[in-house]
Amino acid sequence: MHWIPLTHLDQLDKINSLSHQKAQVIFKHSTRCSISSMALNRLERENTPNSTDFYLLDLIQYRALSNEVADRFGVHHESPQVLVIKKGECVYDESHQGITMAEIEEQVA
Repeated sequence: MHWIPLTHLDQLDKINSLSHQKAQVIFKHSTRCSISSMALNRLERENTPNSTDFYLLDLIQYRALSNEVADRFGVHHESPQVLVIKKGECVYDESHQGITMAEIEEQVA
């Protein structure tokens, strides 16, 4: 699995722009949370849709960016959390044990 590190605010503009061509996925990961680590490992064991970019946001290191993601895409902050962005809108978000590649694949299709 190829993760694109989400580390800068200007990347959100790029994600928004790219989401008009193909779905973009953001995984908000807490490096201090075992549930977040399990969700991350579960995703990494699966095959990923080729038509989607996957971004990994370390919300401990980039807390302000994590808050901006929640504000910009109109979701309640959770950790861990996955967001699917299409046409500039968050069309799906899930957290904790609800995070599965099967659900993500269904949303990006």
